[in-house]
Amino acid sequence: MRVGLTYDLRDDYLALGYSAEETAEFDRAETIDVIAETLRSLGYEVDRIGHARALMARLLAGDRWDLVFNVAEGLHGYGREALVPALLDAYQIPYTFSDPLVLAVTLHKAACKRLVRDLGVATPAFAVVESESDLWAVDLPFPLFAKPLAEGTSKGISSASRLVDRPGLEGRCRELLAAFGQPVLVETYLPGREVTVGVLGTGPRARVLAVMEVLLREAAEAGVYSLHNKEHYERLVDYRLVPLDSALGSEAAEMSLRVWRGLGCRDGGRVDLRQGPDGRLQFIEVNPLAGLHYEHSDLPIMARLSGMRFDELVAAVMGSASERLRAAGKE
Repeated sequence: MRVGLTYDLRDDYLALGYSAEETAEFDRAETIDVIAETLRSLGYEVDRIGHARALMARLLAGDRWDLVFNVAEGLHGYGREALVPALLDAYQIPYTFSDPLVLAVTLHKAACKRLVRDLGVATPAFAVVESESDLWAVDLPFPLFAKPLAEGTSKGISSASRLVDRPGLEGRCRELLAAFGQPVLVETYLPGREVTVGVLGTGPRARVLAVMEVLLREAAEAGVYSLHNKEHYERLVDYRLVPLDSALGSEAAEMSLRVWRGLGCRDGGRVDLRQGPDGRLQFIEVNPLAGLHYEHSDLPIMARLSGMRFDELVAAVMGSASERLRAAGKE
């Protein structure tokens, strides 16, 4: 099988003058090297394509693939993660991970929370601040939490994201509006334990890989799994698997599968949850295009803690995608 590989390289965008935070979601060269080599070790012929513009050029030149392993994040707009899958759909080329609708909806955190709420899954009360004129309408009890509406990898999230009064809320929202040029999601701050749940597969065949608790060390930015804490996780964060047969593990697994299947996520990714004041988990966000750095990304970390090698993780994703193709009569 000839497999294309689509991705955004962080170094390419840094060379164009983008900042470290702006490029935080993009892949390091070593990540793409390892993914490509892993696919080859599994018996696939790998063709590196690159970002969306490179894909467009290759498609127009007549290039085609049996399947595309897609980890491209995109750069602009709510549809940035959906762009590569939409292009591939136009040419009827299958690909790993979720489709354009899922990727667009889940990137827009408020739209995603509304859908998840309709699935009967608890999520913190929230408001969307599109401009400074919207601040007066935020009528939620403090403490609150503010973050960009459509970013990942904890971009725009720091200890300053936790807000305890209205001056702090207004100041932080103004900062985020200016820095990211997009609305701000303001939601009730959840003070309890934080877990991320790895999911593999699609639809009724989706299964929980692991439930992993995120534990911040004393030197970390307190109370938040921030960009700083993620980038320096070796000294700031501890990760611990939560047994699936425990009360917390079973609650997290059931909630995550309801979200994953209800939204139509595919092949592999993560669901982030946190406990409220009553100890019950609530939905924070879902990442259907999870990072795949073999050492540093959350999904490979929980796979490793569960005894699953990186090549087995990639094989599980490819197996799920191939299963979808067979079911659709395309393989």
